[in-house]
Amino acid sequence: MKKISAVLLVLFIFSSTLVFAGPGGGDHSHEPTAPISEEEALKVASDVVASNVKKRKLDESWGAVKPTKVIQKTFKEQPEWVVTFDNAKIEDKNKQTLYIFLSLSGHYLGANYTGN
Repeated sequence: MKKISAVLLVLFIFSSTLVFAGPGGGDHSHEPTAPISEEEALKVASDVVASNVKKRKLDESWGAVKPTKVIQKTFKEQPEWVVTFDNAKIEDKNKQTLYIFLSLSGHYLGANYTGN
């Protein structure tokens, strides 16, 4: 009886792991995603700014600001899109320029006021 229970337990364990390891399970593809164009990077970054204004993470005045520059920059050997927004309505001069960082495929990576 113990041998049958042990065999059933082992079969259950192996079958349940196969269920979770099936194809198409998530967005963890090892294939690189195609890079987006400069224009697409500008749109994605603008959407990020608009979303952060809506969530009140950024001042409302950022909602009307258009991107002023987009470049590719390498950080830790990984190229990224860096999209720059300038907002003269912000009193703190250190926070008048906002940098949005995107992967080359368009995924939002972060933002700051330094560009680094």
